[in-house]
Amino acid sequence: MKYFLIAGEASGDLHAGNLMRQIKACDPDADFMFLGGDLMQAQGGKMLVHYREMAYMGVVEVLANLGKVRRNFKICKQNMLDYQPDAVILVDYPGFNLKMARFAKEHGLRTFYYISPKIWAWKKRRAYSIKKYVDKMFAIFPFEIDFYKQFDYQVEYVGNPLTDAMREAEPSLLGPDAFRSKYQLPQKPIIALVPGSRRSEIQKLLPEMLAVVDQFPEHQFIVTGAPGIEPDFYSKYLLPGISNNVRLIFGDTYNVVRNAQAAAVTSGTATLETAFLRTPQVVCYKMNTITYWAAETFVRIKWFSLVNIIAGREVVRELLQSHLSDDIAAELRRMISDADYRDAMLKSYDEIRAILGDGLASGKTAKVIVDTLRNV
Repeated sequence: MKYFLIAGEASGDLHAGNLMRQIKACDPDADFMFLGGDLMQAQGGKMLVHYREMAYMGVVEVLANLGKVRRNFKICKQNMLDYQPDAVILVDYPGFNLKMARFAKEHGLRTFYYISPKIWAWKKRRAYSIKKYVDKMFAIFPFEIDFYKQFDYQVEYVGNPLTDAMREAEPSLLGPDAFRSKYQLPQKPIIALVPGSRRSEIQKLLPEMLAVVDQFPEHQFIVTGAPGIEPDFYSKYLLPGISNNVRLIFGDTYNVVRNAQAAAVTSGTATLETAFLRTPQVVCYKMNTITYWAAETFVRIKWFSLVNIIAGREVVRELLQSHLSDDIAAELRRMISDADYRDAMLKSYDEIRAILGDGLASGKTAKVIVDTLRNV
């Protein structure tokens, strides 16, 4: 059977790649066409657009790249019609994917949505579009079941795919000595800086994170490089004054975070990954002023990090928009020096992992999709 997938950012590439592998296990003749990234490409099939050409977030950034956005829609629609897949599988990325769900449904294609958009945070009315245009929604948080019940829409709860990803990564996780040896690092304790996977996030947050480096001379800092972004993009931020105490490492974020004493992390999937790796963190986010105004006006949730949303309380400190560098420094000091504070955070991490369960989300989702198609 033929599967058309759309993932518009790094985390979607990760989870869609795992889902494709599980689909192949259920359907050995599976054929793929997709918009996504390198992890999806590793599973085979034809990639139409790389997510680095799609990962635009916020009102201003989308408007600034409107030509590329329109081009991506055109490529996606034409190839979807030409390919005539048995299933269209949408992975998060709601601004693009909800429009494609409508297009697919209107052209008689079966639609599945893996990883619900966070419409419970804002734009709740999108649930009506999902109900109308998505044949099956696979939810990854337990509370999403009750959320969709409000709209008389039944979803399939499959567990969290991050649990799958972390389980697969465990054999490659290194201890402190092996990690330092691999990168020839000194014995100084590590602070990880995780500035996001989109260029706009890195541009706004990395300077704020690097501004704290001089306040921690006894530590070394490691910046995690995002997949799909070239090293030269980071070089303008790693100025001579701080570069001696800062390393940039690509392709090994889990090991960097796991071996850090503390981390400053951009809001998103990385906050949950950091919790799974049991590293104390402060969560940061900074938007364009217009986007921030829109979010402040329309978002109706108490917290913006997945860690706090799942726990239902403040587990990690959230910093948004202004005075970030001073607040990041203060929170890093607290996590490093206050053992009781660290222990309470780590205990809460364990509770979050228990809430999300053992996962197997990609395998469960693949089985439902393939079985549904075979029983049509």
